[in-house]
Amino acid sequence: MKSADKATQIKCAVAVVGGGTAGLALAAELKRQNVGDVIVLEREAEAGGIPRHCGHYPFGVREYGQLLKGPAYAAKNVTAALKADVDIRTETTVTELHPGGRLSIVDSVGHAELQAHRVVLCTGVREGSRAQRFIGGDRPLGVMTTGALQNMVYLQGLRPFSRPVIFGSELVSFSAIDTCRHLNIRPVAMVEENERIFARRIIRPYLTLLGVPLFQGVQQLCIMGGKNVEALEFIDASDVKQHIETDGIIISGRFRPEAALLRTSHLEVDPGSGGPVIDQFGQCTDPSYYSAGNLLRPAETSGWCWNEGIETAKRIAEDLNGRPYSNNGTATLSIADSAIQFALPQRLALTDRPNGMNKIQIGLQSPVRGQLQAKLAGTCIWSGRINGRPMRRIQMPLSQLLTNKPGSNIHLTIQRS
Repeated sequence: MKSADKATQIKCAVAVVGGGTAGLALAAELKRQNVGDVIVLEREAEAGGIPRHCGHYPFGVREYGQLLKGPAYAAKNVTAALKADVDIRTETTVTELHPGGRLSIVDSVGHAELQAHRVVLCTGVREGSRAQRFIGGDRPLGVMTTGALQNMVYLQGLRPFSRPVIFGSELVSFSAIDTCRHLNIRPVAMVEENERIFARRIIRPYLTLLGVPLFQGVQQLCIMGGKNVEALEFIDASDVKQHIETDGIIISGRFRPEAALLRTSHLEVDPGSGGPVIDQFGQCTDPSYYSAGNLLRPAETSGWCWNEGIETAKRIAEDLNGRPYSNNGTATLSIADSAIQFALPQRLALTDRPNGMNKIQIGLQSPVRGQLQAKLAGTCIWSGRINGRPMRRIQMPLSQLLTNKPGSNIHLTIQRS
């Protein structure tokens, strides 16, 4: 792994910010597409991203035809990138994004500037914190996110508690259970603010099998303890106050894009997704920048991000090969319904450039059933059935929206049934 030389400006064809699943897959594919030098900038000591901390199955079936645990999967992604001659620079932090593909970076040597023809942002997501989840009470030791727990268990071999409560019910919450089982830690309960769990119902019997009680529709959570966590109190769905003795709280899920760099940059940020505004090619509002992976939305599977990295790399290679395409401006997508959290992509390039995304991804803030509609000047130009909930993958076709005039503002709304 190389370090940046602060005495000279670094130049490359493509710089990838973030060495997780999407970034590594994208970088390796770019090299296969012969775009030139590709540098991955990763702030941690090792590349690989979140799967490095996930010592459980299933990873890798789609990508490698193998059933892998997270660390082995991350290692395969790193190895594939290195074999493709990707330059992976760890312990290297990007501090600023400048127009035209220029980056300010810091590593163990010092400060440097990197100039790339294209920059791809793949910084991923992080879990919502205790403060962001509005959990009250004392501030004892033993409160952590799933990511922090996995780091302690799988990378450091530590056993932070023996009978924790898991707050949240997304897939990552069940991943927290598997992490606990790795060191014979038995969760004493799973609690969820919503009236239904976010993970699909088919996974719920897993809780029964392990003897982990589930509380849904909880309110007024309060952590109690002196130096260490001692109990969690809350009001359950029946309006009864519950007191659970515990020595740890795992705050899981409610992922948010790791967008600190974006918020101090010149790139437009989508308030719904929390990530960058992109078009159907993954291109940001500065055409020197692209984005892929879970920075775009919270949060898809590693397999999805791997494939998205591959597809975005192909689009970047086409962009860099110099072929001229028509540019007839853009149309924009706007959300006109409180149940919709985000729509991706947010901009539609009106062009003959091929191989863009063929579907729009929709994220919901609340469960909804009815007709998802795209309207232009009050007229419905597309409609499709929707029966979805937050954290579910929902898509709609994109092609019918690409025939509108430049400057069109297409509103997405839902007609309830």
